[in-house]
Amino acid sequence: MNCRTWKMHKDELPAMLFIIIPLLILLPITANGDDPLSTFCNPDFNYTRNSPFENNLKLLRESLPSNTSVNGFYSTSVGGDADRVYGQALCRGDVNSTVCRSCVEKASQKILNQCQSEDALIWFELCQVRYSFRMFFASMDYTGKYPEQNNMEKNISHPDRFDRVLTYLMKNISYKAASAPSNAMFATGEIKCSRKQTIYGLVQCTRDMSESDCHTCLQFALGDLRACCSSLEGGIVVSRTCNVRFELYPFYNSSRFLLTYPTSEGAAWKIWVVVVVICIPIAILAVFFGSCALYRRWKKRPQRDDDERSQNTLLHELASPTGVAITQDGGLVNSEELLFMDLSLIMAATDDFSDSNKLGKGGFGSVYKGVLPDGMEVAVKGYQGNHGKAWRSLKMSSSLLQNFNTETFSDLEKRTQLDWKTCYNIIDGIARGLLYLHEDSRLKIIHRDLKPSNILLDHEMVAKISDFGMARIFGENQNMANTRRVVGTYGYMAPEYAMEGIFSVKSDVFSFGVILLEILSGKRNSGFYLTKHAQTLIAYAWRLWNEGKELEFLDPLLMESCPTREALKCMHIGLLCVQEDPAERPTMSSAVVLLGNEAITLPEPKHPALAVRGVRIQSDLLLSTNPSMNQLTDSGFSAR
Repeated sequence: MNCRTWKMHKDELPAMLFIIIPLLILLPITANGDDPLSTFCNPDFNYTRNSPFENNLKLLRESLPSNTSVNGFYSTSVGGDADRVYGQALCRGDVNSTVCRSCVEKASQKILNQCQSEDALIWFELCQVRYSFRMFFASMDYTGKYPEQNNMEKNISHPDRFDRVLTYLMKNISYKAASAPSNAMFATGEIKCSRKQTIYGLVQCTRDMSESDCHTCLQFALGDLRACCSSLEGGIVVSRTCNVRFELYPFYNSSRFLLTYPTSEGAAWKIWVVVVVICIPIAILAVFFGSCALYRRWKKRPQRDDDERSQNTLLHELASPTGVAITQDGGLVNSEELLFMDLSLIMAATDDFSDSNKLGKGGFGSVYKGVLPDGMEVAVKGYQGNHGKAWRSLKMSSSLLQNFNTETFSDLEKRTQLDWKTCYNIIDGIARGLLYLHEDSRLKIIHRDLKPSNILLDHEMVAKISDFGMARIFGENQNMANTRRVVGTYGYMAPEYAMEGIFSVKSDVFSFGVILLEILSGKRNSGFYLTKHAQTLIAYAWRLWNEGKELEFLDPLLMESCPTREALKCMHIGLLCVQEDPAERPTMSSAVVLLGNEAITLPEPKHPALAVRGVRIQSDLLLSTNPSMNQLTDSGFSAR
């Protein structure tokens, strides 16, 4: 290079820097991979190639990129009647229109290539595209997904401190996104975790959400983010209506929203030193003198009976900080956060566990109705026998047993009080409760003991699922499990579970199908083999269905207030849920859609599962277990 050439480049250098620097600034935004973060294709609703639905879907795809690029969000529908397609696209709030259009175009093409479903959603780092045969606009629908990139993040040091600072950051920017419409339901922020470590966070909702729905969705997502990634250097959770992400580097191009964690490390260290110096000697002396006093009292007092000692042992375990329970929103809480009452208060509320207040009997003891001094009605479960198992049951159900009364669907006197609308709402409530446990909760929960006595109704006849003593929690990617300890109630257990110990969400679907058929017929599956109709209620329903005599299956009391078409549709859904092959049974999300949509054509049910009565079981699996009340409850299954 000669001197003249160098001089020319030197003269042009400022202009070159002027061009290059903005490109470097935009690098985190434009350097986006071709692979999506996650894709959801609903396997229960596939469309036919070259159908009107697919043609409408292609028209929708063509309209999304340009329209979304205008302001980063767009919702529309194409077609009419049964072939209508609803579509929505959202770009991340910090990208320009060019990047937005490119991302939506890529996502729209990718989702058509990967899915042949009428209900699908795809997430990229900078945008997401969703379409469905059902109208979903302005409806908060949370089912959190963990993209694979979370698995590539490294662990961080001092995870407790990191989690506290991360939570503080994400809650603040979530409030900013949800409460200020001018922010387009989008917010970013950063906070110092240590001298060398800064956390960068991002949250976003779809812009058709209300403030409260956006806030609720982000709360669910943050719970999942903490569960999966609070000990990692980065993490992301995506869902249908909101997304959250954090990293230890600035991954977004947005104005800085700086936060400062309230307590500095230095102040926390000083407080900790003071607490240690003052409290440890006092604590040692208190323990010493307290132990001496307790020992003297123990030596002098008479021994209490076994029931009282067992009760106090259980209460002591309940107060342990290591105890964990499942709340109604699917979260995990320490037992310290649960409500505790003196035994004397509980005994007064239940009139000393009077038989007149007895609501029912479960695997570990009876359930009693109680009224607290402030008028609140509660259900109190007394535990007997093996308290190790009882404690597990209590942990799983303690926060769900409030303000409900158990109803029996086959009780003739109570049955006359149930019209079709009430029964239909109960069916829908049970279905939505299971859907929440299987898909919308922070944790995928398999109930394993769904039966009428575990369906509680409040004074407005709203159904709630209770008694999670047999429940199992599944991991994010876990779909099935196997056990040698079969628990549940005969008559409601899926055959693959009763005979092989295999359980999944489809096991609960089977139980739901049995309950649905019971509600429609007014008959219990328990003891049905004693009737002249068939060996099981399921077999009876199947026979009448095949003979075209479905109306004979329906309860005459219901028919007085029931549209025949709705009742037969419910019977159809019930038979789909109890099919022998678990893969043929619908998911609970599909069941909810089928219950609420008259336009959908239901597939023909296949042969139902006709499981076994407890007295005739020959499975080594079941013979190896103790068929006690705590494990198996015989409700009268008949032989296949």
